[in-house]
Amino acid sequence: MALSLYASQLDQDQFDLGKQIYEETCISCHGVDGKAKTQMQLVVKPRDLTKTLLDQNQTYLTTKFGAHYWGAKADIMPSFDSVYNEEQLRAVTYYIVHHFHPDREKRINTLLKESQPIPKNKDKKMAKWGKKIYKRNCGWCHGSKGQGDGVATKNPINSIYPYDLTKTLLTKDQIFLYAKYGGHYFGAFKTDMPSWKKKYNDFKLHSVIKYIDEVLRKKNKD
Repeated sequence: MALSLYASQLDQDQFDLGKQIYEETCISCHGVDGKAKTQMQLVVKPRDLTKTLLDQNQTYLTTKFGAHYWGAKADIMPSFDSVYNEEQLRAVTYYIVHHFHPDREKRINTLLKESQPIPKNKDKKMAKWGKKIYKRNCGWCHGSKGQGDGVATKNPINSIYPYDLTKTLLTKDQIFLYAKYGGHYFGAFKTDMPSWKKKYNDFKLHSVIKYIDEVLRKKNKD
């Protein structure tokens, strides 16, 4: 019953157009099932679309402008703005979200509900912890200003590609979950971005995100 109800809510024309475009273009990197199990030899392997954090609009924006526009250092996911028109871009992202990860919202909300609530009236403590933890751990890869140019990126042998956090389109909740569970949990194939949940509790992780959002992001906007 639930499946038939879900199917009836689909915009079938948009879904079909999106499927056509996906099979023409995206399938070579992301694969038939969206899990990127292809023979493509790329510096950074494409994301597993069945695990992605991105919602439909974020997927659209990434497809339209490319990942580099949103802070990716490895420009593997290109911009398709000059390849497809607006209707086509909307359609392919509609297909990706509804076909490969229809339970994304439920999954994300469940993880957020399971996290510890942020204590009230702890802003000063959060600012202190956030800056301290960022400088101790995150800056090594993401850089002191969050622009993805930390010391770890200078290693010529083991190349890593941290995101420029001042450009990311992820929400604060999404960054929190990414930091807590790690990149692999949400579709990245390399483990450069580890899970920090064993080292830091939710309050301290939220503190880091607060520092990223209110200090690093704000400085970039200014």
